[in-house]
Amino acid sequence: MIRRILHSSLLFLLLLENSIADLNDDIAIYWGQNDGEGTLTETCATGRYSYVILAFLNNFGNGTVPAINLASHCDPLADECKTLSTDIKNCQMQGIKVFLSIGGADGNYSLASSDDAKNVSDYLWNSFLGGKSSPSLRPLGDAVFDGIDFDIEISPPQHWEELARYLKSHSTPARKVYLSAAPQCPFPDAELGTALSTELFDYVWVQFYNNPGCEYADGDVNDLLSSWNQWATSLKNGKVFLGLPASREAASNGYVPVNILVTDILPVIKKSPNYGGVMLWTTYYDIQTGYSNSIKSFSCTQQNHTDECKGNDEHKGNKWWIWLVVGVGAAFAILCFILCLCCVLRRKENSGDLQPQTISHNNVGEGDFGPVYKVVQ
Repeated sequence: MIRRILHSSLLFLLLLENSIADLNDDIAIYWGQNDGEGTLTETCATGRYSYVILAFLNNFGNGTVPAINLASHCDPLADECKTLSTDIKNCQMQGIKVFLSIGGADGNYSLASSDDAKNVSDYLWNSFLGGKSSPSLRPLGDAVFDGIDFDIEISPPQHWEELARYLKSHSTPARKVYLSAAPQCPFPDAELGTALSTELFDYVWVQFYNNPGCEYADGDVNDLLSSWNQWATSLKNGKVFLGLPASREAASNGYVPVNILVTDILPVIKKSPNYGGVMLWTTYYDIQTGYSNSIKSFSCTQQNHTDECKGNDEHKGNKWWIWLVVGVGAAFAILCFILCLCCVLRRKENSGDLQPQTISHNNVGEGDFGPVYKVVQ
């Protein structure tokens, strides 16, 4: 009976987990490198994104004075970027994880040594994460980012794995430090290959664009799917995202028409156990094309939630019932555990009430095979 209850509750939770996972088609978006993309608060308020990545801290390490570049959104030299603290908190209040991306295609960054990696880690921890530095020394105010994104494109590959380890060492059960990375699709990534092998990264949004040979081209999805399979099977920890440009103008090549994405690519890559979702470059281009909205609409329709598909923003906001189901499922599992525990304790009590009978043996003689006893009860 106990085994049946345990098996039933386990099966229920597994089915529940799979159902919730199917409903989550998470989208990560880069914000901060374009005019006309709106504020960070506006970006998060669309309800389309689960992860927003601020780009970029593109000067640091090897003696370089750290500097952040957020295009025309704010001027860090004039101390204007601290106002972003409110926006970051607004996003986090909606359950959106906010990352600071370090690196990028332009800038001056590298790690000269293990000590340099430690120094950069300390700077990131105290300036953007949960460190104890005063708000006046934090370029984006007192908001605490959920994690750091590694978009390393123009640096030697040495010491990035050490930076990842130093940052991850700050994780606690109360406050986890998340790590993400945006490698190029040629495998392994020239700059981040060693760092990714540490399996410390929670999210890996692979850039399947600006990389002929492992991206979509001229109606052919085979190169992209082959590269995806290599990445998905090689990464043993964390979630893998399909990184794409949100419009043709967002990248030199690799743009995937949304109808091709939702019919020929997503149904295939979603079979990977570590599939996480889609990463898009950038908010500005997504506003122009509505690319993320098309992905959400397809996923919603595919799961036959037609009423909720009438408005993606509404669909995102009305997921309270999912957490209700999760809560009920957890309560059911706990109840099953308590019932099993009670049954075990009850059995022990019953067995303790049974007093063994005392048996004495009296030797009354010898038989052919040894002593003969009379049993007296």
